[in-house]
Amino acid sequence: MGSSMKIYLASPLGFSKAGIEFYYGTFIPAIQRLGYEVIDPWELTDKGKIKRIHEMPYGLKRRNAWRKINMEIAENNRKGIDESDGLVAVLDGTDVDSGTAAEIGYGFARGKPILGYRGDFRLSADNEGAIVNLQVEYFIRESGGTIITEVDKLQKELKRIFR
Repeated sequence: MGSSMKIYLASPLGFSKAGIEFYYGTFIPAIQRLGYEVIDPWELTDKGKIKRIHEMPYGLKRRNAWRKINMEIAENNRKGIDESDGLVAVLDGTDVDSGTAAEIGYGFARGKPILGYRGDFRLSADNEGAIVNLQVEYFIRESGGTIITEVDKLQKELKRIFR
């Protein structure tokens, strides 16, 4: 099992230094130790291109460069989801990140099983019957997945979802 399975990680954790520390120091290694191949969307697009845009002066040229690379990033992420056997989605925040929610919806539409991870204890649901946005939770559960709150539960749930 594990070694041939590819997991796409839908997550906003690459936007902050604290998130990056958890993502690369804890989360990805935990999945890799279980024998799964990780498709990391933060590594799918040339970081040099992004850095060069960051360094450009504010203005029309920079905005157009962002518009162009945004499409490249999105296309690379779509391909990553298509190539995966399923998704693990980080659901932390006061609301699920919009990009992560879009990846969950696309993965569900493509028939991918989805495991949600929410280590954030704040309330983030539409009502007391949900953990996160009801539509996001629906896609996760209807895919055969669930939402876990501890990294230690990855092994049990990934094995269950990817039998």
